[in-house]
Amino acid sequence: MLNLLFPKICYSCHNPLLKGEKTVCIECIHSLPIASFHKNESNFLKNKFYGRFLVKNATSLLYFQKRGITQELLHNLKYRGKEEISYFFGKWLGAELAECKNYNNIDLVIPVPLHKQKLKKRGYNQVEGFGKEIALALNVAYRDDILIKISKSGSQVFKTRMLRFESEEVFSIQKLKDIKNKHILLVDDIITTGATLEKCALQLLKGENVCISIATIAVA
Repeated sequence: MLNLLFPKICYSCHNPLLKGEKTVCIECIHSLPIASFHKNESNFLKNKFYGRFLVKNATSLLYFQKRGITQELLHNLKYRGKEEISYFFGKWLGAELAECKNYNNIDLVIPVPLHKQKLKKRGYNQVEGFGKEIALALNVAYRDDILIKISKSGSQVFKTRMLRFESEEVFSIQKLKDIKNKHILLVDDIITTGATLEKCALQLLKGENVCISIATIAVA
């Protein structure tokens, strides 16, 4: 009865979902700009971090296109309270990474954190569901208590790489012993310049014999 009165809708096109569809309708799924670098072992993302820090593997599920379907979904996730989108993409990418040999030796999944004030305001970290579902698929731990954000910043979307790196966005590492000798999968919603991921990775690399791979929902 509730579904008749308030049908579940696709978070992309906003049409009612059909039986068996969840979060995003089949038509929109087929319209998504798929990146999936893990399937062809592309070095495109790894090259974004060349000379900045060593990345073992890097992948994004989708390409980000302004005013496109990916932007609509990410905006619904980050600014309109549609947290289930994070889980949807995590299940999708997690299933694919579980079949990929390059990601079979991951030990921990760690999300890029939000500042506690932003987390309180939003109510959730938009990458939490994404990371948890990938960790579940890889049968490894999801840890959001190791990397913390200790200063808040405004939106990073339209800043240059240098401005992003010099911004007040600062991260800190906790419990270094828990990441010793670990291969960490660092997850985020979108890669633009890579400055945020770079700052997070440099903190994690303070751990002894740590290896970093990256996975995001989208890449711009």
